[in-house]
Amino acid sequence: MSYRAGQCAGALGTAASRGAAVLVLAAVLAACGGGGDNPLGNPPTVANPEGGANGQKLSFVYYQRCINPLFVQPIVTNGAANTCAASGCHGDATGVGGAFRLVPAAALVDLANAGNTPEVVRQTDMYKNFYSAQGSSLLGDPAQSLLLKKPLVQNVLHGGGVIFLNEQDPNVRRIRYWIGRPVPQGQDEFSTAAGNAMFTPPDAATGTCNSQ
Repeated sequence: MSYRAGQCAGALGTAASRGAAVLVLAAVLAACGGGGDNPLGNPPTVANPEGGANGQKLSFVYYQRCINPLFVQPIVTNGAANTCAASGCHGDATGVGGAFRLVPAAALVDLANAGNTPEVVRQTDMYKNFYSAQGSSLLGDPAQSLLLKKPLVQNVLHGGGVIFLNEQDPNVRRIRYWIGRPVPQGQDEFSTAAGNAMFTPPDAATGTCNSQ
């Protein structure tokens, strides 16, 4: 998520200079965000299957208000401040962080505007961010979701290193809350009832983000 692009290049240079095996080099490249059969490449699109057997979704309104800001706010790691959406990390244009991509300047979508139908919202940059984050999540199972496992470095490599020190981090608790509460079956990601229930008071426009 949040790291300097030079860290990846430095790691590659060290591995090459020591005559590391091809498999080791590929592992380093993968940790820096490469995907697919080519460790130097990134997936051109996000593979984002429907949520489980029930085809459920996560809440868009909770993502927009409570999760997206976590990815664009400065985070200090190794003495340097950066964001997950930075160009050398998960930025949509030049990021090297694999399939998880973010449009840093994605504008808020006014869901109270009748003109913002689901079809319209799905064309926005904010929805692209939502879609990518959802694609890195195992709906209903935060503990197995890469969106959390990677920044916590839990049995998986992350080019950006440790971003959240532990599961009590307020950011982790929000992400866990979001992934753990898919919208009920039969409702889409814009469900008003499901979205409002994730805030206190239960109002997505004015309530505070729940995290437990």
